[in-house]
Amino acid sequence: MRLFRSFRDDRALLRNSAGYASVLMAEPASSDVEWLSSVATRGDVDHARWELRYLRRSIGILVAQRDALDDRTPSEVLRALLRRMQKDPNVDPPLRELAERQFNARLGAYRDAFTSRGHGTPALRLAQNMLAFAGGPIRGDDPVVQRGAEIVAETIGRANEALRESFGSVELPEDVSPSRLAR
Repeated sequence: MRLFRSFRDDRALLRNSAGYASVLMAEPASSDVEWLSSVATRGDVDHARWELRYLRRSIGILVAQRDALDDRTPSEVLRALLRRMQKDPNVDPPLRELAERQFNARLGAYRDAFTSRGHGTPALRLAQNMLAFAGGPIRGDDPVVQRGAEIVAETIGRANEALRESFGSVELPEDVSPSRLAR
């Protein structure tokens, strides 16, 4: 029975990871693309769209690393996301390697900003990084950066919601503290 349960759990992890990765592959909102192209990419809508795609995908991985119930979830989500990115119709096949390098650069920068205890909120630090990649302003008090932080915070919220929908929520018994469960 244990073998069957393990097989069933592994299949559920793969299925849930694929579903979560599909949410991360969703296209950014047109209004966000237009906003970013007007404030940072000198009108380059394609560049703005890609920055927002990379942002959503990176945040999805970071949220899975921080909030997943199972330690295997983030690595399986990353595998599922990379499989989808390899088949992304928005990327010409000769440019797939370049797109992967760009994603990895952003994921590393966003991870540092997300996990650091530096100035401002994680959303503000991520927005500053996104705007730096897009060629925009990065001062924390700039209204553009503040708007970027709002977009990032919304993206974090949506990723967290999608993670819960895909993998479930923690349900602790009312009469047991979390510290007792860890023992």
